[in-house]
Amino acid sequence: MVSPRFLIVDDDDVFAGALARALMRRGYAPTVAPTAEAALALARATDYGWVTVDLHLAHPTGTTSGLHLIEPLRALLPEARMLVLTGYASIATAVQAVKAGADDYLAKPADVDTILRTLQGEAVAPSPDIEPTPLSVPRLEWEHIQRVLAEHKGNISATARALNMHRRTLQRKLGKKPVAR
Repeated sequence: MVSPRFLIVDDDDVFAGALARALMRRGYAPTVAPTAEAALALARATDYGWVTVDLHLAHPTGTTSGLHLIEPLRALLPEARMLVLTGYASIATAVQAVKAGADDYLAKPADVDTILRTLQGEAVAPSPDIEPTPLSVPRLEWEHIQRVLAEHKGNISATARALNMHRRTLQRKLGKKPVAR
């Protein structure tokens, strides 16, 4: 049987708190990790059966991708069901998340029942926020930066070198919300 322990990796205190309260009402034991470092420390200490990871986590050096957290969490919690949540959904990041080891991917806002159904492997209608239409050039740039950042496990300097971009320029781009499609 899967552990009722639930790890929520999200730097949005309001969303994480609301999700934790809703999960407690349904019999789960949620723990919130606001950073990647906190999530890894908790995963080393406790066996979680369920994990949600926000795609964009705040970091002192700028925004970091939750994608780089999937593989280490999967190594620490091989039996856990893992779901990536994001307010900036795209097909490219959904594919990356699943390739990295996530079980599924949902666009925010997602209610607790949808999150639980998805984690339990039930078919959930695709999010209307993920469109197969071509992305704009600025959005493609943003997606590419996120992919390269994930490949370099959130390392800003290595990502900047790989993109042939100054580190500060990259940090400014990461600090902005992604452009519309």
